Amino acid sequence: MGLLFFYCGYSFEAKGQGTDSIGDTAIEVTTPLPKNPKKATILSAILPGAGQVYNDKAWKVPILYAGIITDAYFIGFNNKRYQSFREALFDFDEGIQNDFPSLNRDGLVRNVNYWRRNRDICILLMGAIYALNIIDANVDAHLSGFEISDDLALKVEPHMERFSANNNTMGLALKINFR
Repeated sequence: MGLLFFYCGYSFEAKGQGTDSIGDTAIEVTTPLPKNPKKATILSAILPGAGQVYNDKAWKVPILYAGIITDAYFIGFNNKRYQSFREALFDFDEGIQNDFPSLNRDGLVRNVNYWRRNRDICILLMGAIYALNIIDANVDAHLSGFEISDDLALKVEPHMERFSANNNTMGLALKINFR
């Protein structure tokens, strides 16, 4: 276990070096190497959001934790309602006065099933949030090595296409220019 924390704590980030000159002054240019996807995945699996911080995308962490906290709240809310209707159903079956006197047995069963299903869906959603956290960290680390040029251009132009002598089509064309 100690080796795992040592492995996760060790930084694989290295800097590529080069020189650029402006006049008589030489400036050292450093470009970060791509992030390690395996490390980002392990970090996110151990602590949700740690892979995003490793990938220098810390702005995603509050969104992730807002989703986790909101989902945890709804799991608790749905479970509380499920437990109260379940207890009312048991009381109804034993002939004891319950908290929902206007509901018959079928209404209580429907409510028990409804709140249990909502709780279970929220639990599955929590698993999906956790999995998306790991996937996002892995994909972001893989894409960190791609150089994005400032010379990209997107143009919207009118476009006319002729299918036959009497059949013309007009529309808009999106053109991406790479320089």
